[in-house]
Amino acid sequence: MKTAIKNFLNQQSSGGIILMLMVALAMIMANSPLDVVYDAFLNTPVQIRVGALDLDKPMLLWINDLLMAFFFLLIGLEVKRELLQGTLSSVSQAALPTIAAIGGMVIPALVFLAFNASDATAANGWAIPAATDIAFALGVLALLGSRVPVALKVFLLALAIIDDLLAIMIIALFYSGSLSTINLVIAALAVVGLFILNRSGVRSLVPYMLVGTILWIAVLKSGVHATLAGVVLAFTIPLSKDEDGDCPSEFLEHKLHPWSTFMILPIFAFANAGVSFDGLSMSDLVAPLPLGIALGLVLGKPLGILGFSFIAVKLKLAKVPDGISWTQLFGVSLLCGIGFTMAMFVASLAFEAGVMNYGDLSRLGILLGSALSAIGGYMVLKSTIK
Repeated sequence: MKTAIKNFLNQQSSGGIILMLMVALAMIMANSPLDVVYDAFLNTPVQIRVGALDLDKPMLLWINDLLMAFFFLLIGLEVKRELLQGTLSSVSQAALPTIAAIGGMVIPALVFLAFNASDATAANGWAIPAATDIAFALGVLALLGSRVPVALKVFLLALAIIDDLLAIMIIALFYSGSLSTINLVIAALAVVGLFILNRSGVRSLVPYMLVGTILWIAVLKSGVHATLAGVVLAFTIPLSKDEDGDCPSEFLEHKLHPWSTFMILPIFAFANAGVSFDGLSMSDLVAPLPLGIALGLVLGKPLGILGFSFIAVKLKLAKVPDGISWTQLFGVSLLCGIGFTMAMFVASLAFEAGVMNYGDLSRLGILLGSALSAIGGYMVLKSTIK
């Protein structure tokens, strides 16, 4: 039994499977007599108070603000590594996934706004279909096994990482609240402190995490979304190796991966995927908000990724990696329509709890669009990869 569990956890697809199970559990609880238990869990007050510092939030916000900060710390570590040492370290390697990622954000947003521009509240969710869930997309790709060309995996990973980097920028620019000057100053001082640690050659993770905690609290109180503190922290942790071959950034990335895959993202999915169908009808599936999100993911993503890639190749700004066909790129572009946890995260920022039923409708569109994208991408790639 232990061997079977260990083998399952070692599979690349295991993270995606666990996410699906947590989504199913959240949906069951939200639409059964267990909805009282589900709501009680999300609204459980959690308070941390030290002197004048008082952090008092319901469980849902602790999950979205604190747990997801660790997820974005991991994303930041991956982005930094790829930019400095990996698939994004040269212009020729980064050109195609970068241009594709830009197209994969612009076109879905335009598709969404085509349905929701007239509703000022709904229009605030324009970035929801622009995000890609790395874990889920790679999980679906892993279901195809070793037949998948390495170049295709690298392209998907690079595209998804750039996609997340752009999503981080969108969150910082468009989904931050009213700003607190004093807390922004404290955050800036914390960033300076992290930079000094880096330039002084400090390699122990302890001081980085301590200053990073101060940064997270300051950013949380400042009005800028707290998860961005994780990205800033990641970019200051040393990536170079010492004489023993130890690398603080790689060590932390390695340690965070299983926590992110098997705890952080599943808990986030459970907390945010519980769409109650009470009061919803079949007609709500074709309401502008869920329809705009679903079509943004299913149609906007592949149109943007393929369209921008085709233009870039024709203009000789980039080239298709060797061993990859345009049909395979189409399959990958469909997989990028799996917004899921990232899209739900953006939706939680775009629509505050209690604003009519925008939150439920947006999650409905995300689930529908992500499911169709996953099935479509898998079927296309299965038929083209021999």
